[in-house]
Amino acid sequence: MRRLWVLCALALSLPAVASSTLRVGSQVLVTGDRAARAIELLGQPAHKSHHRATRHGRRGGLQEVSPAHEQWRYRRGDHVTTLTLVDGEIVDIEDRRR
Repeated sequence: MRRLWVLCALALSLPAVASSTLRVGSQVLVTGDRAARAIELLGQPAHKSHHRATRHGRRGGLQEVSPAHEQWRYRRGDHVTTLTLVDGEIVDIEDRRR
């Protein structure tokens, strides 16, 4: 039953692709790069959103915490690219078609 849920989740995530790299012309942006590198390759984002740190329910007696982060969105042709940054470092790259 668990495998069925995993397969459904994967099928629903096909339109949006999260990756650790993004090709920008002849350059490559990778997770771990700093915000300055993103601005160098992509320019200023079309939209920025800031998210506070959040606490989630207890798991095994410990409380899970999502760190404060920013999301930068870029419109690139028929793609929308979203970069997630924590402390000025890219931790996730999502590129999807509109």
